[in-house]
Amino acid sequence: MNTRIGILAFPNITQLNLTGPYEVFSRLPNTRTDLVWKSTDPVLSDTGFTITPTLAFADAPEFDVILVPGGVGQQGLLEDTDVLHFIRQQAKTAKWVMSTCTGSLVLGAAGLLDGKRATCHWLSLPLLRHFGCIIVEERVVFDGQIISAAGVSAGIDGALELVDRLAGRDMAETIQLSLEYDPQPPYSAGSPATARPELSARIRKFTEPIIAGRDDRARAAAARLTEGVRDVL
Repeated sequence: MNTRIGILAFPNITQLNLTGPYEVFSRLPNTRTDLVWKSTDPVLSDTGFTITPTLAFADAPEFDVILVPGGVGQQGLLEDTDVLHFIRQQAKTAKWVMSTCTGSLVLGAAGLLDGKRATCHWLSLPLLRHFGCIIVEERVVFDGQIISAAGVSAGIDGALELVDRLAGRDMAETIQLSLEYDPQPPYSAGSPATARPELSARIRKFTEPIIAGRDDRARAAAARLTEGVRDVL
């Protein structure tokens, strides 16, 4: 076993943010991928999908890769000192620190995105401004040790690109083929750049309270960083 990967598994996660990259990493030879949380008690996704962590924070090794997914439960992580401390500590030794979807906001709250290029789910992309990062409207963004993938399904792309860097393109392509990952969506509505404007407007209207709450918490998290209420990186 040459590579240890840890994926944060928290309550109210959007499960594809976790299971998409996990499915890719699980096919990488000489690698162990763990789901890590405060305890190993099962947690529920935001749609009721049961996920069982395999390691508690206290038992976690120094991971080579630490991944922070997103989902509705991500908002609480922005002010969870135990989670933010764990991520900061892992980032000190990890070769790669990755996020999917709104997980990049958690990396920001941990103080890891200042001056970095990063992306996020399109609805929450503007909130990255609170953490001093350079907002990039791309599906996967690499900047130093930081990798950020855009909304939900982009985590699969990010994981494949990371496999390329860990084990080479041949391995990444082999895993892609084994998964028959060949996206051919029936509609061109997977991005606000291609979706009908009324669809984007409808989703923005429906999620307005969630985004407003997320913005408030991101602002507060950024203020705590400014005030120095964090570990020394």
